[in-house]
Amino acid sequence: MQQKWDERYKASDFAYGKEPNLFFQEWLPTFNPGKILMPADGEGRNGVFAARSGWEVISFDLSIEGQSKALQLAKENEVALEYIVGDLDDLSFEKASFDAIGLIYAHFSAEKKSIFHRKLNDYLKPGGIIILEAFSKKHLYFNGLDPKVGGPKQLEELYSEAEILADFSNYDMLMLAEEEIFLNEGKYHIGKGAVIRFVGRKRY
Repeated sequence: MQQKWDERYKASDFAYGKEPNLFFQEWLPTFNPGKILMPADGEGRNGVFAARSGWEVISFDLSIEGQSKALQLAKENEVALEYIVGDLDDLSFEKASFDAIGLIYAHFSAEKKSIFHRKLNDYLKPGGIIILEAFSKKHLYFNGLDPKVGGPKQLEELYSEAEILADFSNYDMLMLAEEEIFLNEGKYHIGKGAVIRFVGRKRY
């Protein structure tokens, strides 16, 4: 898996562009800046946006090539972010370390998805925010129509509203919806797709 992302990110172009995800860009400014964790931040487009918006950012990804591009993008934008390279299995922070978590197309294997969500939940303070956009299970249909739209090809790695409600049952749902959208994010997210969008505030 690491090799796949290193290969994708070592190209000179940014695989998903330099601009932040539109849903993340819409929701993050509605909250007061604090400390945010950005798992699967890739080339840093969302982490850099958060830093530009006044947040203290810790980004995380498997790919050292992604780290290099993210730090390049941060320098271009005259902001700083901390970027950790490694596997989410090895990620370790104190409980209640973060005010927010951004999960933008952070897809995990079926056996690890809920485990990782619980782990990330531990790192979030009560009252903290999660902003999530990811491909829904209906996206397999659109992926089959046009591979340029990207996304996992295994149903179990895709999301449903029921999974969100189960994994984040201790959250107030500020938004939870399945939507069909047109993606225009770099080279690998182009076209119509189906996504889950979730914004939640941790109760306890």
